[in-house]
Amino acid sequence: MAKRSIRVAGHPTSLSLEDDFWDALNEIATQKETSIPTLVNNIDTCRKNAGLSSAIRSYVLHYYRSGSPQQR
Repeated sequence: MAKRSIRVAGHPTSLSLEDDFWDALNEIATQKETSIPTLVNNIDTCRKNAGLSSAIRSYVLHYYRSGSPQQR
């Protein structure tokens, strides 16, 4: 589990995710030609009642299961 600090909605936030999820976020951000903070901000904006780390894990899972980039 790796903890990293990024800015979400203009506020510093610490996120704990497994290394595989950090790697996947980096890969997705590269494919979408964006940054990890921008991608996480989009996930944060769209999440409902889940915690941010859980929402990120769900997003990554859905992204790879769908076989094509989802629009967020």
